[in-house]
Amino acid sequence: MGAVREGLPDGRYGRSADQRADRKLKIIGAVLGVALLGVVGWSGFSYISGQELSGRVITWDRVSDSAVKVHLEVVKGKDDTGTCTLRSQADSGAEVGRKDVTVDAPKEQVDVEVTIRTTARATNAVLVGCTSSGG
Repeated sequence: MGAVREGLPDGRYGRSADQRADRKLKIIGAVLGVALLGVVGWSGFSYISGQELSGRVITWDRVSDSAVKVHLEVVKGKDDTGTCTLRSQADSGAEVGRKDVTVDAPKEQVDVEVTIRTTARATNAVLVGCTSSGG
């Protein structure tokens, strides 16, 4: 008795349906992978480029019961301009002073000393945030 052969001879009738489906799935997977990497890259770039101004309070000093002196450092693009908002609070946590500082010097790092007038004795000075106004 002879051996019964299952399936078609290899290479005679082209690719099987399973091989064609595997190839299509690989192509679809590669395209979706590249698209996902593109979206992640674009999201990261837009997030980073959207942060044109970043600032921090280096030091602050209460110069009187109605004023606080603040040393502010802002890092930005050379031609960017914007505004940083500073706030001062009393011991109770109530806001006793607020000041907007315009940052428009044509440098990448700007150090500014400003005085915030307060309505009561201040116990801190903090940076609320910086916003870009174009550049």
